[in-house]
Amino acid sequence: MLLEGRDRYLNSMLTLPVDQETRLPYHYSKHHLVPFGEFVPYGFHWFVRLLQIPLGDQTSGDELQAPFAVRDQWVLPNICYEDLFGEEIGAQIRHAYLQQLPQPTILLNMSNMAWFGEWLAVPQHMQISQMRALETGRPVLRSGNTGATVTISPDGKVQALLAPYTRGTLSAKVQGYAGITPYILCGNVPAVAMALLAIGGLWLRSRKSAPAALHSSS
Repeated sequence: MLLEGRDRYLNSMLTLPVDQETRLPYHYSKHHLVPFGEFVPYGFHWFVRLLQIPLGDQTSGDELQAPFAVRDQWVLPNICYEDLFGEEIGAQIRHAYLQQLPQPTILLNMSNMAWFGEWLAVPQHMQISQMRALETGRPVLRSGNTGATVTISPDGKVQALLAPYTRGTLSAKVQGYAGITPYILCGNVPAVAMALLAIGGLWLRSRKSAPAALHSSS
């Protein structure tokens, strides 16, 4: 938790300097917060007071945040279920590409999965990260306190995996990738457009077949 000014709490990741030549510590603050878990939605404070359960009300980080450098690579973090929203990760890479800024070459996810115990959430979250790798053409590093701690290649395949619910260290070689993919440029627009066209086509087909069915029945 990062305190930024008065009454501004952010869910953040911090880097620590490793030598005297290292620049100021980098921090990434979670942008996509969880309702009722990390913030109370507008108009629902009365409900929280009624329950008398103290809930966090954090501040959202910036929508666009720069990656941090690790030697010749640029790592773009996200926290917990932020990697569920591929269009937001793609938007950050697209912004860097269009503005000719350092492009993220590796994606990094850090998660506290202990909330879910030994449940399906751990393999589900790993599959979500595999999808982000496929969409962006970047490797994904995941670090979870109970799992899944894993490295994923740009084609969505698991390269190295630390067994969930075990204490240990995962060592693996990761190659960063740059460039742009259709998903980074367009996001979810093509998929949504095709879904709407399919629904519209089915609706038109049903409209055309309905009179014929009524005529044959008469």
